[in-house]
Amino acid sequence: MNRIIWLFIVFTHGCANDDSSESIPKKFGIFTVQEDQVTATADGVIRTRTLKDFNDMIEAYPEINLINIQEMPGSADDETNVQIGPIIYSKGINTHVLDGGLIASGGVDFYLAGKRRTLGENVMVGVHSWATEDSEATDFPEDSPEHDLFIDYYKAIGIEDQLARDFYFFTINAAAADEIHYMSQEEIEQYEMER
Repeated sequence: MNRIIWLFIVFTHGCANDDSSESIPKKFGIFTVQEDQVTATADGVIRTRTLKDFNDMIEAYPEINLINIQEMPGSADDETNVQIGPIIYSKGINTHVLDGGLIASGGVDFYLAGKRRTLGENVMVGVHSWATEDSEATDFPEDSPEHDLFIDYYKAIGIEDQLARDFYFFTINAAAADEIHYMSQEEIEQYEMER
């Protein structure tokens, strides 16, 4: 009789644990919420669905205040990227590239949206020009509206006007669209990549 009562207690206790483990998902596309529920890790390419994944994560975990980036080699959708950044900045979320991590292209733009942003040890920060099927950013004069998307984006995430312009034109002249330039420590400091 005691054995039956013990089995009942074990069975009901196990069921309660299973129910609680299915509460809120911790993985949202390239984002994974950590156990503290205020930190997320980002690892992967930004795609069109990344905006929905990000918004779903913030809705489920509104206290998130830090995104640690492992590898973010770019963006497959610049329009999505420039929508996520201002949300990160307005919510006061900080960004950090983990030791040995990599950010490049749209990944750099994502990182720059952090209210406070920091780089770990031995990280790689890669920039280059953008291109369409028939043109590249450097084909347009500096006063062309073709450049406004990114300059306006940098200003929307708290970068002052002149630095926004200087950094943008640095990136498009640093390497062609099919190449990559990894920033030196001097360039990282010059363009205030940490704040």
